[in-house]
Amino acid sequence: MWLQLDEEGPLHQQAYRALRGAILDGRLRPGARLPATRSLAGELGVSRNTLLQAYEQLADEGYVTARTGAGTFVAESLPDDRLGDAAEPGVASASDATPLPLSKAARRILSAAPRAGISWAIPRKHLAYDFRYGEPAYGDLPLETWCRILGRHARRASVARLSYGDPAGAPELRHALADYLRRARGVVCTPEQILVTHGSQQAIDLIGRVLVDPGDRVALEEPHYTGFSLALDAFGAELVPVRVDENGLDTTELEAHADLRGACVTPSHQFPTGAVLSLERRLALLGWAERETAFVLEDDYDGEYRYEGRPVPSLQGLDRAGRVLYLGTASKTLFPSLRIGWLVVPEPLVRAFTLAKAYADTGSSGLEQRVLAEFIEEGHLERYVRRARVRNGQRREALEAAVARHLAGAAELEGTRAGLHGLLWVPDLALQREAELRRACEARDVGIYPVRPFFTRPPQRSGYVLGYAALSEEAIEEGVRRIGDALEAITR
Repeated sequence: MWLQLDEEGPLHQQAYRALRGAILDGRLRPGARLPATRSLAGELGVSRNTLLQAYEQLADEGYVTARTGAGTFVAESLPDDRLGDAAEPGVASASDATPLPLSKAARRILSAAPRAGISWAIPRKHLAYDFRYGEPAYGDLPLETWCRILGRHARRASVARLSYGDPAGAPELRHALADYLRRARGVVCTPEQILVTHGSQQAIDLIGRVLVDPGDRVALEEPHYTGFSLALDAFGAELVPVRVDENGLDTTELEAHADLRGACVTPSHQFPTGAVLSLERRLALLGWAERETAFVLEDDYDGEYRYEGRPVPSLQGLDRAGRVLYLGTASKTLFPSLRIGWLVVPEPLVRAFTLAKAYADTGSSGLEQRVLAEFIEEGHLERYVRRARVRNGQRREALEAAVARHLAGAAELEGTRAGLHGLLWVPDLALQREAELRRACEARDVGIYPVRPFFTRPPQRSGYVLGYAALSEEAIEEGVRRIGDALEAITR
């Protein structure tokens, strides 16, 4: 057969990689018509829906174009750098040599990347009304204060400050974080239990290195933050999806799975559904972890922002058995490029995590850590979070009102009780048309992001994660109006 599946990962990703490979190596030339999905599905022994998903991803990434009534064709101009200028005469191309063999971990990473939603999260161009999730309100940031503290610390540079620091983080920042997390999130820890990391993803990677062996079974929320699955899959873990409902992770399902090594959760604002884990389930989760000697990774990525009811304290603050590892980040409270996160680990694990961190990078940047420490100690962070909570609450209300006004009867907005995003369900839009609506919105200068990449199995309906913190109320109103126009245009 001219096309072979590699038996790595989901079938639609196998089909996508096989077709993309055929395009890149010239078996399918620019302008060539791809086989009909029904006939190719029969040849490969897969469902037609599997091929439709593969064709859709190829179209999203610019490898093929679909022509109504004519079929799907290889794009005349391909996006891959490997199809650029040919090598100079007499100079061997890298493709002429036998490639270096990859590790099993690297092959798992390559297999997981397309389904992880990374490409979906990055707009292909600047969009005036971009509902990209995870972006803070840059205009609200106290940058003048931050820069003043930064300049002061830069002028104080000394040999000691320019040398290697503690791999676990600058002592002054760890002390400041211990006090701040106790006040703001109810975290109970000493400064010595805190590791300063390069954002949240390094913390997840460290947990994989220290607590997970190949073949270990780890529970993930379904749907879930793909940063969990990417890292743990690379370490060879078996990922076990556990259902999420309006009260968060369904803890009764944990009992049905034997030998779970741990569970990864976002209890304060489940990503991406926005559910808040109830107190009853928090206690049930901790009881399960204690009985099974399992770890619980609590990702508190935007727990400071809650708009309804009383603030929900951290899961870690309820833990009495040393099962919870608490993860936080400055990416949502300040700005992503700061690249500072923190991991609070149970005391018996401090030495193992500190050594794993030292082996990985010998320590994070000391200058930014000291600036953040002073920013916290002088009260600037908490004052900013209080102001941001008010402003983001106003943006959240604008989003809810705009959806009710422009998408009434066509879409439902959920998960806005906390955090910086909502989940927009479009129940009457077929999953196969999810990307079509995204493209129609992009043509109207609007960025929306499908929820499907965050599911292990395809969801029952189409949905989009809408981040609103970086937009003004006026931009939210106009952006949602344009989403309504795009939806009407493709469904009329």
